[in-house]
Amino acid sequence: MDQHGFARPLSRRRVMQAGLAAGAVAALPLSVRPGTAAADAAPFPAAAHFARPRAEIRPRFRWWWPDAHVTPAEIRREIDQIADAGFGGAEIVALHHSIRDKSVLDPVHHGWGTPAWNAGVEAALDQARRRGITVDLTIGPAWPAAVPSITPDSPAAVQELAYGVVTLAGGATHDGPVPDPVVAPQPGVTQRHLEAVHAVRKDPAHDDDDVIGLARDSWQDLTSRVRNGRITWTAPDDGEWVLLSYWRRGSGQRPESGPHSAPDAAVVDHFGRAGTQAVIDFWEKRLLTPKIRKLLRQAGGALFEDSIELETEALNWTPGLAAEFRRRRGYDLGPYLPVVLLNDEDPVFAYDAETTEHARHDFWLTVSDLFHDNHFKPLADWAHSIGLELSGQPYGLQTDSIRMSATLDRPEGESLGFKNLDDYRALMGGRDMGGRKVLSCEAGAYQGGAYSTTWKKLLLTMGGAYAAGLNQTTLHGFSYATAPGVNWPGFAGFTPYNGGIGYAESWGPRQPTWRHVPDVADYFARVHGITQAGENRIDVAVFRQKGYSKTGIGAGWFTANGIPIGWTHSFASEPILSLPSATVSGGRLAPDGPAYKALFVEGDRFAGKKSTLTVSAAERILALTRKGLPVVFMGDWSAATVPGVAKDGENERLRAVLRQLFDQPTVKVVATEPEVPGALEALGVRRDVTHQTSTLLHARRVDGSVDYYYLVNGRHNETPKPPIAPIDHEVTLTRTDRKAVPYRLDLWTGGIEPVALYRADGDTVTLRVALRPGEATVFVLARPKGHATPYATASEAAEVRVASKNRLAIRDTRPGTYTTTLEGGRTVRATIGELPAALTLSKWRLQVEDFQPGRTPTETVTTRHDLVLDELKPWPQIPELADVSGVGRYTATVDLGKGGWPGAYLELGEVFDTCRVTVNGHRLPGVDLLNPVVDVGPYLRRGTNTIEVEIATTLINRLRVADAAVYGGASRQNYGLLGPVRLVPYGEAVIKHF
Repeated sequence: MDQHGFARPLSRRRVMQAGLAAGAVAALPLSVRPGTAAADAAPFPAAAHFARPRAEIRPRFRWWWPDAHVTPAEIRREIDQIADAGFGGAEIVALHHSIRDKSVLDPVHHGWGTPAWNAGVEAALDQARRRGITVDLTIGPAWPAAVPSITPDSPAAVQELAYGVVTLAGGATHDGPVPDPVVAPQPGVTQRHLEAVHAVRKDPAHDDDDVIGLARDSWQDLTSRVRNGRITWTAPDDGEWVLLSYWRRGSGQRPESGPHSAPDAAVVDHFGRAGTQAVIDFWEKRLLTPKIRKLLRQAGGALFEDSIELETEALNWTPGLAAEFRRRRGYDLGPYLPVVLLNDEDPVFAYDAETTEHARHDFWLTVSDLFHDNHFKPLADWAHSIGLELSGQPYGLQTDSIRMSATLDRPEGESLGFKNLDDYRALMGGRDMGGRKVLSCEAGAYQGGAYSTTWKKLLLTMGGAYAAGLNQTTLHGFSYATAPGVNWPGFAGFTPYNGGIGYAESWGPRQPTWRHVPDVADYFARVHGITQAGENRIDVAVFRQKGYSKTGIGAGWFTANGIPIGWTHSFASEPILSLPSATVSGGRLAPDGPAYKALFVEGDRFAGKKSTLTVSAAERILALTRKGLPVVFMGDWSAATVPGVAKDGENERLRAVLRQLFDQPTVKVVATEPEVPGALEALGVRRDVTHQTSTLLHARRVDGSVDYYYLVNGRHNETPKPPIAPIDHEVTLTRTDRKAVPYRLDLWTGGIEPVALYRADGDTVTLRVALRPGEATVFVLARPKGHATPYATASEAAEVRVASKNRLAIRDTRPGTYTTTLEGGRTVRATIGELPAALTLSKWRLQVEDFQPGRTPTETVTTRHDLVLDELKPWPQIPELADVSGVGRYTATVDLGKGGWPGAYLELGEVFDTCRVTVNGHRLPGVDLLNPVVDVGPYLRRGTNTIEVEIATTLINRLRVADAAVYGGASRQNYGLLGPVRLVPYGEAVIKHF
């Protein structure tokens, strides 16, 4: 048999003793290249670029510059490093958290927005254009958005509402200045404006911990009594009163870890047009030089807004907010202002619980509206006018991040701040309904992980996120080479951090693993290519009364019970249901997008699961059901209320609409979560993917009649209990085209193989999937070009493979005679003859490149260690390598005798961190870092064979001793090829000719 006709198989860990073989991969790889005859014959669109992904879908870096302490020559060199490593671009961010002594910086001449900054940006854009990658530009230094053209007192600067208070006994008189704010202003804030003065009687019945209870019906507006900053007022004698003043002023917030400019930038107002216009004006006047404008037109890209962390000890505010509140909510904010006040992010006063909750809801809904209408929307319009997209992280406040994600061209989440996969699903819902393609992620910002983060950890973190809508990775991050006062191995944006080990990571040539990173970059790019193909398909839209994200709050039954058996969901808030895409056809919501099969409505999980809806939302859902959309309500809605302060008769109108809604034939109401699946069944709603309860996660994309399935043995959050385990079970996939057949795509090698073992039944295909923790695979269901590939439906052998266009073969690591059932039901038997015993490779020559500090902070020198090992062990247990970081090359020789072996798997066992395998001088394709088993059969020969395993490490073991003041407290990591390493023979036998 021609061994070279077989591609990488599944590992022995995936072997199924009977029935369907694990993940059944075929042996006829389609090595498709763009622009070739093979590409023309590709059975589905994504095949053409799968082996060599395009730049636009490749992962990117957040690229940290120490402001403009950069040179154009180094910038061009780093663009080359990023491109050569297989990445598709970078986001430039002015950032230097690691530099504690800011006096070494020169914000006047080398600050953000200076000519030196623009020169660096021009070099980056020009070199990126030459290399065919993309550079995005952060709209301000660090975060939040800020510009040096305003001061904290400017109307365009971020605002807060600070309160002052005087407590008066009944009958007592205050005759003096209006109370000053209880919190002093931040440095640089010198102006304030009195918005209002109120008086309210205390009501101990509404006290709660540190919150002071007030009587709503006692509220008085005393603003008109203020004269020259003073007020005279006598409290009624019916209890104790508070006299409240409200002062609008700048919050004084500056971008993180500045100064980045001279004068120091001030954070802009994100809720008023003036703040957004200040950003636009600064860019138009200072940053968009003629050359930068030209390069942006040529290369495209995006403007990016990082974390929306508007930090204030008072209440977020903007000029004119009270007027906007009245216009949008239909009543005056004044009587409710006392209970929306905040002090150090905590409430201060409260009315009765219901009134307080409803008032706060309406306040933050107004803030959310202003955030969208006055910030993201005009920024997006302006970015489009100069040929750019707008990307951003639309969360951090009590605002509707789902709605924002429908407006942003590239919404972004983050692996650090997101508590579980439902945080991604919230942004995914907005992205899909807004007609966007990409959901990005700031990936791998592990606290305390600097120079110790492994690529395996990143893969484990991100695998599940791709099943929850993520389809673009922006790695955190790539640091510019150097900066004033830094130590080896160069400038890092986030380490040291407060003198200790900072956030991960500073990727780049300073890292030993960098030489293997192209394999990882290709893996990410292939995942992106699949998860950006066609349109997303989701089973159920879960309605959210509040579109918050970064909360970790899931969707009840769907999160806990639905996902583990194959259901998918994302979230929709009220504005999403009013988008042009929110139409119904054939019982599907947004049929040209996520094509939801049902809408699920439960109580507000951000308000104690109360049964609450706006009248307009209920009316919109009613309209959708009348067009045929199945809807499931959960809970008792008989006394439903609107979420804000109700106007006269509003709750009654809501209940009347709900009664109509519940009378619709496509609506079911259930009381508890266990009843949800029965309601879906009764409505004829079926999930696209079915399997037994497990940790399998998936994403489905549909492009015309082709279905793409990304499957991963993932996890819902970072710390699952119990730990995630391997999976091995059948999975049934829905196919759009009943003549479609399955192909498996190898995310590490780029190979595409027809599956040879599956069952087909109408619009479904059933096959077996076995995955290690974090491991992922892709199946595509597409109609073959030409004759259909033969296949089997069951086999006693470990694998059934397509040996050629007209024959099937079995493969197994055990000799014996195996029965295989072919399509149509006929059974055949085939025999695999005797096989050699598996070999454990324990004797190795090890050559290590030891990374050490050179004469400058950016110079790395290497020394060489040559060792002979009689057994594999971690480097810290080898005296010569105890504090070594670098690259190790393990070499072993194996004599396979004069007859050779029919084929073999190389099982590497445990490897730290990345690796590559070479057999007899042939470097093999990328190795799955989460399941490092490689088919070396095509590369083995008779007699002596040489096997080389090159591993690369992090830098932490060396930094522990090279910079002990910062990294000395870190534990040594167990570097190396730890094994056990086994060479396991397999045999093959043809089972049918066609």
